[in-house]
Amino acid sequence: MKISKQAQREARQLFRSCLVSGRLDESRVRQAAGMLVAGKPRGYIEILSRLHRLVKLETARRTATVENAVESSPALMAEVQAGLEKRYGTGLEINYVTNPALIGGLRIQVGSDLYDGSVKTRLEKLEQSF
Repeated sequence: MKISKQAQREARQLFRSCLVSGRLDESRVRQAAGMLVAGKPRGYIEILSRLHRLVKLETARRTATVENAVESSPALMAEVQAGLEKRYGTGLEINYVTNPALIGGLRIQVGSDLYDGSVKTRLEKLEQSF
């Protein structure tokens, strides 16, 4: 769906107004969306759609998923958390998932960044090289 530049600009302004100390405030997003729907300015559906996209991207950027073949130890969790906070800053929501299909190693996804050090991926790359 094509969106006008004016709607994009207004959505970015709304999004910026929903940030508190550089972090997204869920209550402000709800309030902004409610005010937008109540006022129904020109192109408000486009603005809502772009605002939704921006919120979704920001949420994904602040969420990390760490997959491990076995249950993660507290020491490993602390080490991974320290590394992620060093790279992405504090305030990440980290979800630890056990995925036996990885065979070994870790697979970490933060937003669109993927760090895959799993044995499964290495074996697949080795298989493709033949």
